[in-house]
Amino acid sequence: MRKWILATLLVATAALAQQTHEQYEPSNAPGVGQKLLAQFAGDWDVVKTFFPANGKPIETKGACKQYMIQDGKFLQSDFTFFNSDGTKTTGTGISGFDSKTNRFTTVWYDSRQTTMSIRQSDGTFDGKNIVLWATALDPDRPGRKTVARAHLEDNGRVLVHRHFLIDDKGEERMMLELRLTRK
Repeated sequence: MRKWILATLLVATAALAQQTHEQYEPSNAPGVGQKLLAQFAGDWDVVKTFFPANGKPIETKGACKQYMIQDGKFLQSDFTFFNSDGTKTTGTGISGFDSKTNRFTTVWYDSRQTTMSIRQSDGTFDGKNIVLWATALDPDRPGRKTVARAHLEDNGRVLVHRHFLIDDKGEERMMLELRLTRK
């Protein structure tokens, strides 16, 4: 009898374990944030402008291919920048939107560094503008305080993405602008 009860419990536990992942993390469909991200999909010419603290802005040309992945839930952005010395640098961004929290999250990595940049919105979304705040992975080393803003212009023909450094007084200074023009 004990063996029969134990076997029944094991079978019931196994059946319950197979059901819990969907209950714990239900699947969901792309939402309003993904609709905006999908508008970014396509091939783009890029002009990257870096604004140093002192001196003239530095412009770099590039190209970008953006496409929706994971059944339309995330945007992958593959960039190539053509440096003035003839070399190339590359970078990849992954952007997503969680309709439960109303937050965008992006991850960026590139061939220049061995670090990753993670940014997240604050939960407000107007349907047109993405505002992302730098997110520190190491609370002991929070790094620079920055915000990035992205939006479409010219009926979706131009995507403008700007990064701002925020000083101790809360003042913003533009560090970087990516201006993407649809091919």
